Amino acid sequence: MSTLVESPVPSNDSQAAAPAAYDPTQKQKSQAKTARIPIKVVAAEKLKKPEWIRVRAAAPGSRFYDIKRILREHNLHTVCEEASCPNIGECFGKGTATFMIMGDKCTRRCPFCDVGHGRPDPLDTQEPENLARTIAALKLSYVVITSVDRDDLRDGGAAHFVECIAKVREYSPDTRIEVLVPDFRGRLDRALHILNSGPPDVMNHNLETVPRLYKQARPGSDYAHSLKLLAEFKKLHPEVPTKSGLMLGLGETDEEILQVMRDMREHNVDMLTIGQYLQPSEHHLPVLRYVHPDTFAMFEREAYAMGFTHAAVGAMVRSSYHADQQAHAAGVN
Repeated sequence: MSTLVESPVPSNDSQAAAPAAYDPTQKQKSQAKTARIPIKVVAAEKLKKPEWIRVRAAAPGSRFYDIKRILREHNLHTVCEEASCPNIGECFGKGTATFMIMGDKCTRRCPFCDVGHGRPDPLDTQEPENLARTIAALKLSYVVITSVDRDDLRDGGAAHFVECIAKVREYSPDTRIEVLVPDFRGRLDRALHILNSGPPDVMNHNLETVPRLYKQARPGSDYAHSLKLLAEFKKLHPEVPTKSGLMLGLGETDEEILQVMRDMREHNVDMLTIGQYLQPSEHHLPVLRYVHPDTFAMFEREAYAMGFTHAAVGAMVRSSYHADQQAHAAGVN
């Protein structure tokens, strides 16, 4: 199996080749992205995917290419494309997508994620309008809006989220809106104050993994801070369901996952998603185990026993996968 090691500081007489010139204005993907994080990904023997891991292609005659065309026409991004989601064929084929605002360059370099890293472009002031028009044109009854991390902004992008929510409600008053937000680390109070002026119908922030693995998997993030974000939002808006997600296969234990689930409930998280981590490329964190469906079933049973209002648990589950069905089951209509 592979290990994750912290890069040593080279000595003055090191003969190692100098890294390639870094242009922060360009979007870094795959090796270019992960090469500069302090915890390095060490190659591992690739595990064979079990038979229960199956990606569904877009069905013939589906809306897959229409959705892609409309997104490009309106200069919009989706996390489905940027993060190489395995469910993109199914979701686009059904006319659903998770919209990613504030550009396609993230200020962080999480080595499990396929979204590009780089110095973000200035915010597109037309994006809320373009987003709202697109959602109205697609006649979507439920939408998920997420974003890259924007540590370059004083509010982490909270005001832009609120503008997008307001515009979508203006054009599509019956559409329900879920937001999947970054952690707003270092600016949480400001972000929560701004979000207070236009909260979503569902508030989602993913913990992603267990606290022991944060240094390797989520450099720049903090487990306790993410729990605080969810809890503080819930205090301000007890009527809005909160939601969080986990991925399995990074080296966590089942008991660690159960403890994270308990932590979520202690911080009043209502809804839960758990899925299998799939390695986007050989330069990302390796898959250390494929979780058996029986184990996913155990986590689902435990989730309801703990009091989650809804739990979507399974190998191909992602945070936004069938989000409308999850929200409906939790009472969002």
